[in-house]
Amino acid sequence: MTHTVEKIGGTSMSRVNALRDTLFIGDREGDDLYGRVFVVSAFGGITNLLLEHKKSGKPGVYAQFASADTDHGWHEALDRVADAMIEAHGAVLDNSADKERADDFVRDRIEGARNCLIDLQRLCSYGHFRLGEHMLQIRELLSGLGEAHSAFATVLLLQRAGVNARLVDLSGWRDEGNVTLEERIEAAMAGVDPATEMPIVTGYAQCAEGLMREFDRGYSEVTFSKLAALTGAHEAIIHKEFHLSSADPKLVGQDAVRKLGRTNYDVADQLSNMGMEAIHPKAAKTLRQADVPLRVTNAFEPHDPGTLIDDQPADEAAVEIVTGLDIIALEVFEQDMVGVKGYDAEILDTLTRHDVRIVSKVSNANTITHYVDSSLKAMRRVEKDLAAKYPSAEVRSRTLSLASVIGRDLRGLSVLTRGLQAIADAGFESIGATQGPRNVDVQFILDRDDLKPAIKALHSAFIEDEARKLPRVA
Repeated sequence: MTHTVEKIGGTSMSRVNALRDTLFIGDREGDDLYGRVFVVSAFGGITNLLLEHKKSGKPGVYAQFASADTDHGWHEALDRVADAMIEAHGAVLDNSADKERADDFVRDRIEGARNCLIDLQRLCSYGHFRLGEHMLQIRELLSGLGEAHSAFATVLLLQRAGVNARLVDLSGWRDEGNVTLEERIEAAMAGVDPATEMPIVTGYAQCAEGLMREFDRGYSEVTFSKLAALTGAHEAIIHKEFHLSSADPKLVGQDAVRKLGRTNYDVADQLSNMGMEAIHPKAAKTLRQADVPLRVTNAFEPHDPGTLIDDQPADEAAVEIVTGLDIIALEVFEQDMVGVKGYDAEILDTLTRHDVRIVSKVSNANTITHYVDSSLKAMRRVEKDLAAKYPSAEVRSRTLSLASVIGRDLRGLSVLTRGLQAIADAGFESIGATQGPRNVDVQFILDRDDLKPAIKALHSAFIEDEARKLPRVA
């Protein structure tokens, strides 16, 4: 058995002092503290301030810098980041000397980034240089500040507690090299011995590929998975603030949900498609190909094994999770579509051009309907383009929701029939439903207002009722 590579998310990082007493140390002593490599995200909310708010879209430093290259509004945004960083590590560090070191670290990184952006503005005031050509690098520079800060503060916290913690900064700060992700990780880990020290690794890694080009804010899971694969970890672990459960406990009730315990990467992919990522699909692919199993745990329950995700099939057919999301149905009706090729290809091209994510689709002789995860603003642009391409077609969008019943093996469970009945018994109507031949998920299309009660009804039918049928243990 070698080491594990373990990732901690931003919300949990904001309580890293509590994790010191449970996850990092807990009841471990001596050599038992080691054999673990931790990949950390920025403290909660910091990346939102650096880039833009993930949900509301409120502009951060990057968004303000991008919108006006001569406006100094981004300076104030960068000041707010510095204040938030100092507040974040001040809440978790107990020692005044550690706080001063962390304050100095923040000032050095923030002012370094500020000078870089000022110099870039000055350079791009000349006609030969275009600011737009450098925006991806700016986004990566800013994003890396968050992980470097949280990793540095965590190392201070652990060293003060007697742990031989070591900062592994992959952010490429003031680095002149242009290396690949693999080269970046291998060089940083070359002198590290996880058996005798605890590496704290930044979730962001600067590399020639540019992680944010493809993964944007999902980059930390890519770093995490690549690190686990390259270093030969016997297990990759993601620590969340909750267990991977059969449904959202806030929706169906804490007492009603069931921890998954065991599932596979196929189910993890279905969850990603529903916007409920256990892990980014590309990161899952890296682990799967390296034959590294993934475990998802509750960071604040370190003795609970959580849920193991691997390639193994289920021992028996069962529903494992019920989830859902709001969607928009894009419907293209063309009476003359039947027998004519090319309609779907053009629709797909338009959706791709407007960066619209497809969740599911159905079609018949003269209608193609894509269920997408997008804003109404983006869909209006899609509709306009398709209407111009097919002037005789009826193109319309409709806000709906999609509930999904997921499991490694749903064969013989009559999920489609029983699901429709459960929704009807709860007083609602499914507008549509789809089930593929692989028997890994069944999707129910609903009005937006009906999603939450429908999930509760489906969870009751497939999870809670099944649990009640199990024999009681004396």
